[in-house]
Amino acid sequence: MTTANGHALSNQEPQSPQRRHLLATAVSLGIAPWLLSACASQAGVTANVAGDSATRQLTAGQRRKLGTLDVFPVGLGCQWRPGSAPGVVVDSYSSTFDRPSAVRLIQRAVDLGVNFIDTAEVYGPFLSEEIVGEALQGIRNKVVLETKFGMDLDQKTGKRLGGLNSRPEHIKQVVEAQLRRLRTDRIDMLIQHRVDPNVPIEDVAGAVKDLISDGKVLHFGLSEPGVQTIRRAHAVQPLTVIQNEYSMLWRGPEAQVLPICEELGIGFVCWSPLGMGFLAGTVNADSRFAKEPVLDFRAVVPRFAPEALPANMALVNVVRTWAQRKNATPAQLALAWLLAQKPWIVPIPGTTKMAHMEENLGAAAISFTPDELQQLNAAVAAVSIQGARLPPAVMQMSGVEARSKS
Repeated sequence: MTTANGHALSNQEPQSPQRRHLLATAVSLGIAPWLLSACASQAGVTANVAGDSATRQLTAGQRRKLGTLDVFPVGLGCQWRPGSAPGVVVDSYSSTFDRPSAVRLIQRAVDLGVNFIDTAEVYGPFLSEEIVGEALQGIRNKVVLETKFGMDLDQKTGKRLGGLNSRPEHIKQVVEAQLRRLRTDRIDMLIQHRVDPNVPIEDVAGAVKDLISDGKVLHFGLSEPGVQTIRRAHAVQPLTVIQNEYSMLWRGPEAQVLPICEELGIGFVCWSPLGMGFLAGTVNADSRFAKEPVLDFRAVVPRFAPEALPANMALVNVVRTWAQRKNATPAQLALAWLLAQKPWIVPIPGTTKMAHMEENLGAAAISFTPDELQQLNAAVAAVSIQGARLPPAVMQMSGVEARSKS
């Protein structure tokens, strides 16, 4: 297991509203200056963002437990694919940058204290793992590296063969290729990307257990699994995390998945913690999303359809109101809400913008009193979200129970 060194924790607060005094005070107190500056530099966020001691504590230096792993409260999701021009990298929402910028983004995140990096073989395919592997050269031991398997890809070309593939022999082939792309000797967290209904989860867990025995994998997790599949997998090889979509926009895990995680001592990682940008305030009632020449994934997501967006904007209004109340940006507020739900929850927002990455990390400095959290939870629950969270073809791969072992 590898962890990053933490920053010193202090409960004192900066005394000056000026940015230069804020940073000087941070240094004198032993508080990571990046955390205060990331918060204070955002538009509409005042320099006393770390103030109000009754409701906020500085959390630079704190770590969260995912099983036995210690990670910074906010991770970094690396989900990119090739763009339309050579060297261009694009995310699922049509935001672009180049490969060197992607490398710098990861390295900057690690420099600022992020020690949990998530990616997957299917992102690209292969491209995201290659970028992460390049970025982590020389700093590999500072991070918990998470990647995923389970899609049916040609391991040489990356061609999508259609469907899922979690056959034990395939898993082991995938891991060998991932180790090469990631330029590492071990994967800290290996996650089944989606449950393969044709392969007993006991066989999957057994294959990962073998890889753990070989030292090639350190921890095991599942993404979007059925509840009974969680129990069955955990009985063969203890799970460290479940990774599901979870945000103010989609609270589905609260019904069954979070309770079973708490029962079994499994950590929880949130993908799409900002609701595909919705909770960050980048979407309005009139937003429309392109299908060509590059697909913006939101164009096929029902909750972003023209008929659904006007009603769903009520949630954006809640986030904005509370962000102002907490002297935070909407993105920071939405991430802080997740962190407040359970101490073993870690969101992994992705971005192509350095400033957005730094802004997201500021969520670690925001806390809520019990009364505030109760009020905020009630306000979020009062909004009825219109439209399904995913298109049907993707949705049908969530909550799947693996077939029984004969």
